[in-house]
Amino acid sequence: MKEKILAVVTLLLILFTAESYPQDIQRPKLVVGIVIDQMRFEYLYRFNSFYGKGGFNRLMNEGTNFSFAHYNYVPTNTAPGHASIYTGTTPFYHGIIGNDWYDKQTKKMINSVSDTTKKSIGSNDKEGEKSPQRLLSTTITDQLKLATSNASKVIAISLKDRSAVLPGGHLANAAYWYNDKSGDFISSSYYMQSLPGWVADFNRKLMNKYLSEGWTLSRPVSDYLISLPDETSHEKDIFNEGKTSFPHLFNHLNDKTKYEVMETTPFGNQLVEEFVKAALINEKLGQNKETDFLAISFSSTDHVGHQYGTYSFETQDTYIKLDALIEDLLNAFDKQVGKGNYLLFLTADHGAVETPAYLKELNLPTGELNSKKFLYSLKSFAVRNYGDEKLIENSSNKQIYFNRDVIRKKNLNIHNVEQAFSDYLRDTFPAIASIYKRDDLEGETASRKSSNLTLNGFNPSRSGDIAFTLQPGFLPNFLNQGTSHSSGYSYDTHVPMIFYGWRIPKQTVNTPVYIVDIAATIADLLKITEPSASIGVPLIK
Repeated sequence: MKEKILAVVTLLLILFTAESYPQDIQRPKLVVGIVIDQMRFEYLYRFNSFYGKGGFNRLMNEGTNFSFAHYNYVPTNTAPGHASIYTGTTPFYHGIIGNDWYDKQTKKMINSVSDTTKKSIGSNDKEGEKSPQRLLSTTITDQLKLATSNASKVIAISLKDRSAVLPGGHLANAAYWYNDKSGDFISSSYYMQSLPGWVADFNRKLMNKYLSEGWTLSRPVSDYLISLPDETSHEKDIFNEGKTSFPHLFNHLNDKTKYEVMETTPFGNQLVEEFVKAALINEKLGQNKETDFLAISFSSTDHVGHQYGTYSFETQDTYIKLDALIEDLLNAFDKQVGKGNYLLFLTADHGAVETPAYLKELNLPTGELNSKKFLYSLKSFAVRNYGDEKLIENSSNKQIYFNRDVIRKKNLNIHNVEQAFSDYLRDTFPAIASIYKRDDLEGETASRKSSNLTLNGFNPSRSGDIAFTLQPGFLPNFLNQGTSHSSGYSYDTHVPMIFYGWRIPKQTVNTPVYIVDIAATIADLLKITEPSASIGVPLIK
């Protein structure tokens, strides 16, 4: 009898204990973020018949494809894009208002990730003097580190420094980027005091095979007829070949230039992909007790787009080759981490306007503000009305900064000055679409909605006194070759957004969603707190 009572008590204790302590939280072994620089949403479909089954199509067919994902702020540039993806908020809160911007304290243009208190690791130049010091919000990678008491490993990799530093957040174990002056992957003393042995080994065997191969098409020329002719005046001859058509060889470039031009070929993406696979193995990502995070950014797509435009053989071929790289990466994740054990998202930091010179040929809306003439006109107006051109302290990123010292010295009312210049802009520059004074934006707060893209991209501490946008298809300076971005129009804001892998259903969703929703979705799936300034919402039910 005593034994029966003891058995019952023991069973009750086991049940009570099981119910008293929470079960282990289920998380994937690895989270992978893939950002493709300057990828318009339509590239998923325009080039789809030339993609294989295991790259973009695998993600689209087996994951959740949000087909109407947009940015909800301006400017749509690389640094703000990467910051917004990983913080789940807009420049209003995270503070990265451009790739570079005018700093009102130092009276100089500053880079989004520059930090002269840090040293280059892996090079003897200043290319590694970087850190996330200017990022005002935490990132989803930071929140994962916090949730696991720093046990999770976070590695960020890109060709561009800002595309590695910002996704890595403040707590990354490492961020690596390509030094186009030396042809190596480097880092910053913010993360480490020397490169790991595997990175040094990777750099030693990095480059020569690509330089000797040259860039040739992946498919027959007939498959590229959906693009503009291969030889066109819309493209830059960056290889100094006297032509813009394939093949492209490095023979006419000196060694220093070769490293720079490498970024503007699919080889740049291939370098990143090979480096990612090396990191996956050597850092044992996805093999640890806690979830790891691998942030990847492919930047060659942006370099190619800027030089060759949206309808070039080069852009099409770059995406065809990138599709194969993504397939290879997915296979590597399957092997190293296990299919279904990793959670992945793929998106872009911005899109691009259709090649402006081509739009002009077709008599479609396009044009320019002409930044030099614009600044001269502003200063002339300042002289005529206030007797001093120094009233204009800076004009950049479609913003105007007034010199507060001059305004105070002349006993001017800043609000009246703002209004006078706003009226002048409206009366003088038909290329300008909307104008916002600081008075219009101060006191307002950013939101997930896209009702005011300028407000969402305005940071009260860092932005200028007047912000403006341009008409659709217009640029600060017209481009006769290649293309650009930064507007709030659909060609710049509409990007891919795909979730794949761990607990992600197969579906296509065309309801409007925003780039700031990515971090909130990942946080919800991982059951961790979203980034400190997040304004996004979870999208996966």
